[in-house]
Amino acid sequence: MILKLAWRNIWRSKRRTAITLGMIIFAVVLSTLMMSIKEGMYENMIKSTAGDFSGYAQIHLKDYWSEKTLDYAFEIDPAMASTLASEKKIDGFLPRVEGFALAAMHTITKGTAVLGVDVDKEKEFTKLHERVVDGEYLNPTDDAILIGNGLAKYLKIGVDDTLVLIGGGYQGRSAVGKYPIKGIVKFGSPELSKQLVFLPMQSANEFFGTEGLVTSVILKTQTGEQGVEVASNLQNKLGDEYEAMNWKELNPDLVNLIETDKVEGYVFMFILYLVISFGIFGTMLMMLAERKHEFGVLVAVGMKRVKLALMVWGEILILSILGSVLGLICAFPVCYTFFVKPFRYGEEMAKIAEEYGIEAVIKTSLAPQIFIEQAVIVGLIASVIAVYPFVKLLKINAVEEMRS
Repeated sequence: MILKLAWRNIWRSKRRTAITLGMIIFAVVLSTLMMSIKEGMYENMIKSTAGDFSGYAQIHLKDYWSEKTLDYAFEIDPAMASTLASEKKIDGFLPRVEGFALAAMHTITKGTAVLGVDVDKEKEFTKLHERVVDGEYLNPTDDAILIGNGLAKYLKIGVDDTLVLIGGGYQGRSAVGKYPIKGIVKFGSPELSKQLVFLPMQSANEFFGTEGLVTSVILKTQTGEQGVEVASNLQNKLGDEYEAMNWKELNPDLVNLIETDKVEGYVFMFILYLVISFGIFGTMLMMLAERKHEFGVLVAVGMKRVKLALMVWGEILILSILGSVLGLICAFPVCYTFFVKPFRYGEEMAKIAEEYGIEAVIKTSLAPQIFIEQAVIVGLIASVIAVYPFVKLLKINAVEEMRS
């Protein structure tokens, strides 16, 4: 009965109901958009630095990651291949030979990361061919290279130019080669684009002297969470000879950057929730002021104060739930718009972003928990604030309220 009365009372004053609903809807949309942008930024950072390049999980020989030398190269034997195939959350694995070399063009030089890759597998799993912004993608038998667009700008070279690579090979051998540039690739992380050189695996083995060996195996999973789980499972299966590392272990600086930014985000969201709370509280005070005479009459004719307080609390609870649901409906298209068409930073902000190796775009996240969490939080805020009118109505004086 009380909820039925509360529902009817809501629609007695459509103006007041519209103002209250509007405030709650605006609060849900604003808080959801802010959290969606935050989470989208983190997802973009993780994807551009880990998912698109190093993978969410990797396998190396033990101590390779701390030393990062070609002397820790190994062979993918049938037992390892079978173990990887047995993991259901692994979509595929990519063998790579990773080394370092000095890239030279005329009088300009730069230290680079030289990657020997399985051209066909990279095309299938990392879509490396889609990152070619100039020239053509590699063939498995090519004796040519792809380079990052940042590196191309630094060295002032382009497609069909020849790049000299000088470095160290497997077990102390010299690694020297001269390769034509077949294509230029662009990564979301500007830092990656400034230092990467890709060679087909056959040419990389000849360059480094690592015939049949790899330094790492990139494991392709759908999400970072799956990468963490897969790395943990494989570590137990592969034994102490190998190390299976997830993206968090591979990118500790990125993890620290995200955690630091999250703390700042919590402070900002607290201030936002505080502003939202005052806005909702203001609409409730307006409601109490407008209905003083009504409340006084109801108590005077015999309605118990507890039932009156419960009825008003029910009104606010219904408005909170309704406002939260409508807020979700309104928030999704706003977040979806920025997901499909990311907003790009201005020139100055783009430079700052690139210093952190981040793609200079604002792209929202459409993770369901973001929308649900914000709707629940705003709904709870409105419900808690409803305690004030509840307590106030328990102490109502009928004569004074009717006189007002």
